Amino acid sequence: MFDPLFLVFAVSLASIATIVGGLIPLHPKIKFNLNEVVGFASGIVIGTSLFELIPKSNPSDNWPFIGFGFFLFYIIEMAVTIHVAGEGECKMEHVGIPALIGISADNIVDGVAIAIGFLTNPLLGIFIALAVIVHELPQGLTTTVVLKNEGWNNRKIIVILIISAVLYPIGAAFSVLIPGNIYEIIVAFVAGEFLYIGAGELLPEAHRSFNKKIVSLVMLGVLIIAVLEVGFGL
Repeated sequence: MFDPLFLVFAVSLASIATIVGGLIPLHPKIKFNLNEVVGFASGIVIGTSLFELIPKSNPSDNWPFIGFGFFLFYIIEMAVTIHVAGEGECKMEHVGIPALIGISADNIVDGVAIAIGFLTNPLLGIFIALAVIVHELPQGLTTTVVLKNEGWNNRKIIVILIISAVLYPIGAAFSVLIPGNIYEIIVAFVAGEFLYIGAGELLPEAHRSFNKKIVSLVMLGVLIIAVLEVGFGL
């Protein structure tokens, strides 16, 4: 049975993940390997798309929307300047309004996705929330790294992180306007979005150089989703 409190909790975790991920690079004593984080996140996101979202989207009827989600976010990615990148590899010509619009679109859609997931099936909502939370950590990390490289001060960066975090509940609230008869279409669209984020964005960045540990982390992320799928029988 759907419990709104679970939805509020999941959306709140997504918001927190954005802020926490963005604050880590601001602390000089915290060390992390961004490529490893990105690799694990890619496995979670790809696994969620392949094992959860696509099967639940009625793909025989809604496959065009899977492709639409994939290529729309490909176009958005090519149009903006902020993207996930390995440590020391974020080279941006300019961070401006288009980049912030791109981040906003992603976060609002993810907020809608979490809500629609819970309204469709609470377990599906949990899987979507997990994928969003995991891929928001490296996105928050990268956003801060890029903005610091552009000369933004910590105060402005924190404001951007807070705005990004608020967009999740805004997207979730917007979901109440979406009629139930198109939930499967929304799930198909999000499946395409996640497939692009995982396979088209995160995975290539994680493998800028061959690393067996990263391969293992990618497969671990996929395996976690597969095991949860079998365990819950979703």
